Amino acid sequence: MSQPPPAARPLVVAHRGASEEFPEHTLAAYRGAARDGADGIECDVRLTADHHLVCVHDRRVDRTSDGSGAVSALELARLEGLDWGSWKVGHEDEEVPDSDPERGHLLTLRRLLDAVVGAGGDPVVLIETKHPTRHGRDVEKALIQVLRSFDLAGGDRPGRPRVRVMSFSRRALRTVQELDPHIPLVLLVEAGLPSFTSDGTLPQGVGAVGLDVRLVRRRPKLVRRFHKRGHLVYVFTVDDDEDVDLCARLGVDVVITNRPRHVIDRLGGLR
Repeated sequence: MSQPPPAARPLVVAHRGASEEFPEHTLAAYRGAARDGADGIECDVRLTADHHLVCVHDRRVDRTSDGSGAVSALELARLEGLDWGSWKVGHEDEEVPDSDPERGHLLTLRRLLDAVVGAGGDPVVLIETKHPTRHGRDVEKALIQVLRSFDLAGGDRPGRPRVRVMSFSRRALRTVQELDPHIPLVLLVEAGLPSFTSDGTLPQGVGAVGLDVRLVRRRPKLVRRFHKRGHLVYVFTVDDDEDVDLCARLGVDVVITNRPRHVIDRLGGLR
């Protein structure tokens, strides 16, 4: 009697790059993720005052740079003059401070995509648009323009990075759908969101849900409900071994983690 094939592990996507080891949203973090064997990367994008998309999570620059102020109120030149790496110092950095000359540089979405496309292959690229923002729909409009300039719009193609646009904002996802109906969309859901319906349905045209790992811990049956509706399930941010094991047992499709190498090892390196 033949044995059933082993279950495939979830795809492992590096959250803001390999951000436990490197400063988040830097080229070093994304190169580290590639070195660690991650199946893909995740980044957040915000629009600057002069309409450039930059990879920054927080509304303000204070936590991850030596500057102050809201990203949306600062121009690109000002943001590029800030130090985005020194806030996170490890023992390797102390020993070899000049090992990566780009370590503290602001990362624009264009620069990140240039590096990803240049590396070849078909990694998953999760791009989260951050809201609310004074720029509104302009964030998604700028994103589609950038994706088109890299020939990454219009859905997946063999041998090319596979872009998915994510947001907690349903309105943002509707905007992307209007601009390019072929880009796969992911609706993000935080734990404790009062308006969240848990019957496994998603807005029309949205094929995946991104669940807060705290929500998955409390309500693991959600994964099956979304799968029964034909949707993919992503889970963020999966760093603890117990959460990795839970996601594997539940059969989630994608885990998003700050620790890609550790999570891949924990999952047994399958796929």
